[in-house]
Amino acid sequence: MKKVFWFINQYSSTPEVGLGGRHYYLAEELAEEGHKVYVIASSYNHLRRESTKQDQEFKIEKINKNLNFVWVKVPQYDGAHSKVRILNWFLFSAKLRKLVSLGLDQPDVVLYSSPSIFGYFGSKYLAGFYKKPLVFEVRDIWPLTLIELGGYSPKHPLIRLMQWIEDKAYKESDFVFSNLFNAVEHMQSRGMPKSKFHWIPNGFSLKEVSKKEPLDTPVLSIIPKNKFLIGYTGTIGVANAINDLIEAAKLLKPYKDIHFLLVGNGKEKKDLIQLTCEYELENVTFIDAIPKRQVQSIIEYFDICFIGSQNKSIYRFGVAPNKIPEYLYSGKPIIHAFSGAGCLIKQSNAGLSIKSGDPVKISQAVLKLYDCSDKERHEMGNRGKRFALEFLDYKVLSKKLTSILFGE
Repeated sequence: MKKVFWFINQYSSTPEVGLGGRHYYLAEELAEEGHKVYVIASSYNHLRRESTKQDQEFKIEKINKNLNFVWVKVPQYDGAHSKVRILNWFLFSAKLRKLVSLGLDQPDVVLYSSPSIFGYFGSKYLAGFYKKPLVFEVRDIWPLTLIELGGYSPKHPLIRLMQWIEDKAYKESDFVFSNLFNAVEHMQSRGMPKSKFHWIPNGFSLKEVSKKEPLDTPVLSIIPKNKFLIGYTGTIGVANAINDLIEAAKLLKPYKDIHFLLVGNGKEKKDLIQLTCEYELENVTFIDAIPKRQVQSIIEYFDICFIGSQNKSIYRFGVAPNKIPEYLYSGKPIIHAFSGAGCLIKQSNAGLSIKSGDPVKISQAVLKLYDCSDKERHEMGNRGKRFALEFLDYKVLSKKLTSILFGE
């Protein structure tokens, strides 16, 4: 039986205005299966390339016959740390109650995804109004992330409020989902029964990656020829361990045929380019961000994909970068510099998982894969691709979600 899903994620977007992302692709697959899906998001957030222009409080955008985006009007603001962003958390939650008057198809399930955590109240109201199950999905553990990474005191009034909401959500929701493999440990420590928890990882859209676009000629001209390429795509910054990767490149200067290709932008990119100049590194090339549909095309030139993070205690619950499923699908071996739980590279045996924050270990991992035969690297990559297709395709994940909620 076909169902009606309401996905509520303040930071969701379509590929036309933002990243698309988890709920767009899940919704797209569910809609293709004949289910009706509404993705409810704010008209503006700092992660989007452009805001949704609207005068009315709600704007319904029809993506296809079964998928609609409902944009909730909120004020624009400057940057992630703006006070208006905090105001929008409360406004968005309050406006959710008005959805009952829009004439949308009544939901069979309401799924609310954090961050932020405040929209839980509006979502709880909707689930109660329609007498349907409520799913609380955690993609970023608030307020713990703000305490451990942001340095906020647990006694701060806003943090106390968030903690109360988090505990309430675990207690009152019918299901609790997370894309963080080990988040259940934290949730149980806050009093949630383990039986409520389900891991739904981030995935990739097979439809999207299989229709990759060719690289533009200027980009092709920059890619080093006849080199063993360690490649990275994404935000160029310290949070993604690019500083450690550059330090590893410095250690590998004597290996003239090993080269590092870093594709993307970021506020720290200029400083990291300066660092390569100070080190006089000729084995590092930076390329500006390319369209998402071209990412698989540039990965084809990589011999190894790199992804990294900082050594932070919060990662004991797992991480969920979107690029991991895409790297795995590419069929290339992967070096993952990560200290935490739920490493998919380790689970799939698709490369090397090493301790984060250690350029020496990165350089050693590069040399270990460099010394492998082409056949060995090919087999590693194939294991990753098989894993991605079996477990991380959003079509597979949408069926898993439906099975959990409705036993279908």
